[in-house]
Amino acid sequence: MIETITAFFEEYHLELGMLAGFSVIIFFASILSLPFLVSFIPTDYFQYAEPYRIHHSFKHPVIRLSIIIAKNILGWLLIITGAILFILPGQGLITMIAGLLLINFPGKRKVERKLISNHRVLHVINWLRAKRNKKPLLAPE
Repeated sequence: MIETITAFFEEYHLELGMLAGFSVIIFFASILSLPFLVSFIPTDYFQYAEPYRIHHSFKHPVIRLSIIIAKNILGWLLIITGAILFILPGQGLITMIAGLLLINFPGKRKVERKLISNHRVLHVINWLRAKRNKKPLLAPE
């Protein structure tokens, strides 16, 4: 048994070292970026059951579609990174919630409100917002 484990580490030492390096980079990137990202959430975003509407000045359909596509790509990258951070050190759940807020899918609002209604999740997100001198998020009704 010990020989098998030793042989595994000897055979894959480069890949394991790269995985460890990637883990450290993702850990620090999540710690540094999450307070910044959650500071953009409006304080009343989760307050009401209907979807939150942001009224922006991008009326041209190509610009609006480009922003939606970029937002969804970033959201899925955050969700995938959050899933990886469940295994590796980092803030996996908060990273996944940040990604969830960005992507579009049917039933999104219900899932968002269910997650944020968890007292611990709301407490952590408000703690991150406080680091950026932002008002706390209001809990769902």
